Amino acid sequence: MKLQPFEVAMLGFYFIYCFSGIFALYASSSIRIIIGIGLYLVCYFLMRAILTSTTIPKLEWSLFVVGVLFNGISLGLYIVGLLVIGTDVPTDRLVSYGVMMDRGYPRLIGVVDDPNFYVFYNTLFFALYMTMWQTRKGKIALLVCVFTSVLTFSRGGLLALLILLLVFVVTHKSLKKIKMVLSLLLGAIALHWISISYLSINLYEILFARMVDFTSDGGSNRFMLWERAVEFITMNHWLGLGPYNFSSYNDFHYGDRLSVHNTFLDIAADAGLIGLFVYVSFLLIVIYQLYQSRLYQTKPYLAFALFGFILQTISLSIIINDMFFLYLAIVAIYLERFRKPTSIERGASIETGLVFNR
Repeated sequence: MKLQPFEVAMLGFYFIYCFSGIFALYASSSIRIIIGIGLYLVCYFLMRAILTSTTIPKLEWSLFVVGVLFNGISLGLYIVGLLVIGTDVPTDRLVSYGVMMDRGYPRLIGVVDDPNFYVFYNTLFFALYMTMWQTRKGKIALLVCVFTSVLTFSRGGLLALLILLLVFVVTHKSLKKIKMVLSLLLGAIALHWISISYLSINLYEILFARMVDFTSDGGSNRFMLWERAVEFITMNHWLGLGPYNFSSYNDFHYGDRLSVHNTFLDIAADAGLIGLFVYVSFLLIVIYQLYQSRLYQTKPYLAFALFGFILQTISLSIIINDMFFLYLAIVAIYLERFRKPTSIERGASIETGLVFNR
């Protein structure tokens, strides 16, 4: 198995990140995340090997079906959870099936355990369905995907998806823009009607309340956590505090074990500026390979998904994540299938009749 350049950079980042554990004050936290990284990397290469044996059409169809199941099952669990506990529950952080009551808001968690991460998981499916919106099945899948994402009431996640939609609309032809805008407006009206009629939830009132809360809670205290991260970075700005040590330092100095809720600051705090530099380099290499291979044109959902992931890492701490690893494995398969042949391979293809996919 030949590694792609971005995979080499990814392994380099995780090596630097784990290496910073040598200087960690809270060794148990570092050991836990290092073991987790090892397990996730094994799973990554297993996924990559499995996907190698399939064709691109089958891969894309499987991704479409899995996204439909992911959102359909999550929506079903959300409805069951509402039937069990109702929508007016004063208890905070109460979880019932696919719903979490958070400060009075019935937030969808579906088959995951956090509403913010639900949108992150949904980003790959959202990007795929968005590029398929001209088909009937694409429209229906996109509508369900948007509905479940809105029901999470995740401000950062929904903002990222909104930006993706705006970029998608702007980059399409004028007639297609009008059709898509009209489709989205009709879909928004339908979602509002369904939520009020069948779920007894006023989507727009809750979304407005969540936006208002942002002015008082500082983005669920994210701004405060970002300031603390900058403070901890100055303690050891080159190699950081050690893997997964921010929460322990935060608990010692401020009495809570919250994470940074920003991947870039989290990495800078834990692995220093060196670790952050390697991580950013890894992302840039992924972007460059998507551009070099023209996959951003032939398979635009890959570029939109990556953009959405990066947007959400500004408000989430994601050092390891199975959905992001799945995305990288899919990108690696595309790069293998659509790579440019070398001059030697071109000569061999003339003699043997081999054809290289573009």
